[in-house]
Amino acid sequence: MNTLPENTLKTRVPQEEVERVVKPAPSRYRNEIAKYIVHRSLDCQRCGRCVEVCTHEVHVRKPGFEYFGEPNHHLCIGPACAKNGHYCVTHCPQSALQIRENPMYRALGDFRWPADLILATWKMAETGDLPPEEYDYNYECGNSGGGFDKLRFKFLDRPPVKLDAHQIDTSISLNKRDDDRPEIKIDVPWYGGGMSFGSVSNVTQLSKARAAVAWNTFTCTGEGGYMERMRPYDDHVITQVATGLFGVREETIQRVPIVEFKYAQGAKPGLGGHLLGDKNTPAVAKMRETVLGISLFSPFPFHSVYSIEDHAKHIEWVKHVNRRALISTKVSTPTDVDMVAVGSYSAGTHIVHIDGGYGGTGAAPDIAKKNIAMPIEYAIGKVHNFLTDEGVRDKVTLIASGGIRSAHDIAKAIALGADGVVVGTAVQPLRERTRLSARHRHHRPRAFRENGCGLGHPAAGQPLQRLAQDAGRNFAAPRPAQRQ
Repeated sequence: MNTLPENTLKTRVPQEEVERVVKPAPSRYRNEIAKYIVHRSLDCQRCGRCVEVCTHEVHVRKPGFEYFGEPNHHLCIGPACAKNGHYCVTHCPQSALQIRENPMYRALGDFRWPADLILATWKMAETGDLPPEEYDYNYECGNSGGGFDKLRFKFLDRPPVKLDAHQIDTSISLNKRDDDRPEIKIDVPWYGGGMSFGSVSNVTQLSKARAAVAWNTFTCTGEGGYMERMRPYDDHVITQVATGLFGVREETIQRVPIVEFKYAQGAKPGLGGHLLGDKNTPAVAKMRETVLGISLFSPFPFHSVYSIEDHAKHIEWVKHVNRRALISTKVSTPTDVDMVAVGSYSAGTHIVHIDGGYGGTGAAPDIAKKNIAMPIEYAIGKVHNFLTDEGVRDKVTLIASGGIRSAHDIAKAIALGADGVVVGTAVQPLRERTRLSARHRHHRPRAFRENGCGLGHPAAGQPLQRLAQDAGRNFAAPRPAQRQ
């Protein structure tokens, strides 16, 4: 029986299919940011020896031309070439070549997103494969010295069980309650996080939606409303009901399979959402039903929810409006996050989504990100163990977020006790965004810059595919029942 309301059926559009394939895509930059810079001095006699010995096509001289073109700096692997005997610097008879570390590389990123991780993510998104070993990129973690960066897997020399590729299952169920709601299963242990229209562009929203369709998972609208251009992807969208209720309408709640209540964001718990005034454009203001150009703040609590019983009433309201929807509850990670998780289950939620303080698109102040929420690696185990002790761990899906950057972070979160993760900030470097630092502190501190990118770009529709492909290599081990 179709549970969609009659008005929703009338306005429903055909759902678009996206082929699950990783396609190599060129960089969106005319001149890619490189780790090394090749400098050619005036002593060069244009003998062409560098072109002959270079195996990475760094040096460019077109047929029939006497002079060299600008080197492909981003293809250079630096002094590592000396190990294989192809180092152009030593082969140059005039000693006219120098290879130096790019000053832009030194300034790129921060400790959580260092330059190596950003450049490696760009390479993976472009090629659909791991970066070549000779580039020596550390694509597994950052340099923060804590959190997931400190955790390491210790694999056995010989696995206790031999598994074939077809025996590895990365899918997870989002409904474990055994109720009358649909049993939704996604093929990969992640879905796209809530980044609202306004905080990111419509291109980012559509890119996430197309990737979600391709990998049979979901993307979340965030609290900024539901774009009409997302209608062809309704079956793979989570709409968010946040404290500001921006863009929340009965019609948008009825269109989707999952509705998420956002009580707090791990990057700024107790502060509510914040959209800067210069991002409140005419399109955003219309979507959010607000005044153009003013900064928008969401209140911290739902002013109608001050207890688990109030939360249950909200859930029942949404279940009545959308009779097929699963309910997700997103909370930050205070010290009593385990009690919050159990209370959310008791209220009727299907997905408990805990959000740590490492994520966020950049509007969160450092004092909130670094001093309030519990680190996600501690919260996962605490919630998992408490749900197990209460006998309900197998009846609720536990999703973690807040600083998930790579397939290795996904594997670590699952090993700690989560069923899956939400990926938010990592979408931006997958789309070759640059990391802003202290000089932009008045605008968006420690944020990936969101600038325009045409939908015609080959990579625009597949920003998360590389992440899933890499993640599949990490999930062969069964999950133990209890973690200490």
